[in-house]
Amino acid sequence: MKITGIHTKKQGPNEEKVIISTSDGNIECIFHDAGSNFGIIWLCGALGGFDGPSFGIFRILSERMVADGISSLGLHYRHPGDFDECVLDVLSGIKYLKQRGINKVALVGHSFGGAVAIQAGTMSEEVEAVVGLASQTYGAQEVAKLAPRPLLLIHGERDRNLSADCSKHIYRWAKEPKELRILKNN
Repeated sequence: MKITGIHTKKQGPNEEKVIISTSDGNIECIFHDAGSNFGIIWLCGALGGFDGPSFGIFRILSERMVADGISSLGLHYRHPGDFDECVLDVLSGIKYLKQRGINKVALVGHSFGGAVAIQAGTMSEEVEAVVGLASQTYGAQEVAKLAPRPLLLIHGERDRNLSADCSKHIYRWAKEPKELRILKNN
């Protein structure tokens, strides 16, 4: 997939709405600019969107990260739920960040987005680290290719949508460096 254009619209002091036009359609994004060379891409579950889990935590974290010198890109998939297309969207997001001078990227994904983050991380040299929040296993089977970049998996032990066993499986498949945090009573 080729990027054919980028359109931005200022929404606040450090926030822009970004449309990444590609040969396969437009990717809607929200960019929080900290003016640094390090950035995070936030990836929601299979339905896409910008808010992430817990009613907007990705946007809240994006705003807070700017103060710490970390830029971020919230990305809404062109075709939510289509794993391969979502991975391509993330790779386009990484290219966009690189055009902005951000050459060190962490991917943070929730549920479906965790597996998308893992797969995209295996495919891009700009990715420095991956965080999976309550990740699904489908699409994460190649996680070993992520090494030697770090992987952090976080999962609530009482997750009703995806069992914590999903993150435990991904952890077993992964190579070092890796860390698994199962949150008790969550």
